[in-house]
Formats: sequence, structure tokens, C-alpha cells
Amino acid sequence: METNKKEGIAFLFHKLGQGVELFESVILSLSVLAMASLVIANVFARTFFSSIHFVEELTEMFTILITFTGVSYAVRKARHIRMGAFFDAAPFRVQKIMIFVICVISGVVMFLMATYAFGYMSQARMTGQVTPSLRLPYWIFLIIVPIGFFSAGIQYIRTIVKNISEREVWLSPEQQGDYELEELQQIADEYGDVAEELSDELQEHKASEKDISDKNEKP
Repeated sequence: METNKKEGIAFLFHKLGQGVELFESVILSLSVLAMASLVIANVFARTFFSSIHFVEELTEMFTILITFTGVSYAVRKARHIRMGAFFDAAPFRVQKIMIFVICVISGVVMFLMATYAFGYMSQARMTGQVTPSLRLPYWIFLIIVPIGFFSAGIQYIRTIVKNISEREVWLSPEQQGDYELEELQQIADEYGDVAEELSDELQEHKASEKDISDKNEKP
């Protein structure tokens, strides 16, 4: 009974993680696409007509959105900048201790930044600051900032829990080793199968040519 309960909780967290990943991926993809489209449209408009006055504001909004949505995504996928030289060269026990220290310090910093960002957003809301062109409340642009930092702090907590429950060293809740190595290994495995198929076809082709050659040499 206890095992089924733990499996159910693990399944729930797994589905929740997948939902958050899908949400972040959609936000990042659409924001990059929208920002690129706005910049390109503004270039054409400025060349042939007149510049679109609100593009700069929307570009700023999308930049903030991409940056602070990407914070949580980077932590969850271990895409953040890290000094791996000492970590990778350290023994297993030292790596385990280092990952705990790194996650605790980074998590505390993320939660502190979320607190300060929420205070800044609240101050911008109270002052009634608006954007120059669209006259939108500026605090709306800042909503994602505390959310992004808080979500990144949650990912560091998940990493700590993952390293407690698993014997191996996990760089993030979903990433055990260097993602570059895993991607290269995946590519090698994918194209390795293709190479084997081509090699088999080549061997069959050579065998077929040899049979034809032997038949032609017979009187």
C-alpha cells in the first residue's frame, strides 16, 4: 500500500513536471517567434513607411519574458552556466556534497531574488508607472520576474530531493550528466544504427557483384 502511494506521488510529480516543461517551452518558442516577427516587420515598416512606435516596448516585454522563463528552464535542464572542471574531476562523495551545497546556495539566492523582484514589481504598481507608447502598466511586464526566480528555486529544491532519493549524482531534477554528452551519445546511437544498415547493404551489394563477376568468368 505504501509503495503504491509513493508511486502515485512520483507519477503526479512527473506529470506536473511535464506540464510545466510544456508551458515553458511554448512560452519561450512563441516569445522568440513573436519578437523576431516584430523586429522584422519594423525593419520593413521603417524602410518603406514609418517605424512602428510600440515595437520597442513589446520587444522589451518579450525579452524579459524569455529571460526569466528561461531561468527555470535552464535550471531544470542543467543548461545554466557552471564550473564543471573541479566538479567532474572530484570523487563521487565530493561530487555528492558539492551538488548539495551548490543547490542550497543557489536555491536561497533564487528565493531572495524572487522576494526583491516581487517588491520591485509591487513598487512599480503602486507608483502607477506606464509605458510611453502603449500606456500599459509597467508592472505587468515584471510579473514573470518573481515567478521565474521562484520557479528556479523550486527546481533547486527538486534537485536536492532527487539527489537524496537517488544514489547517483544529478545535476538537475531531470538531468544526470552533461547534456552535451548525452545529446552526442544520442546522435551517435541514432546514426550508428544507420551506419550499420548501410554497411550491411554495402556488404550485400559487394557479395552480389562478386557472384555476378564469378558467373561471367565461367566459360
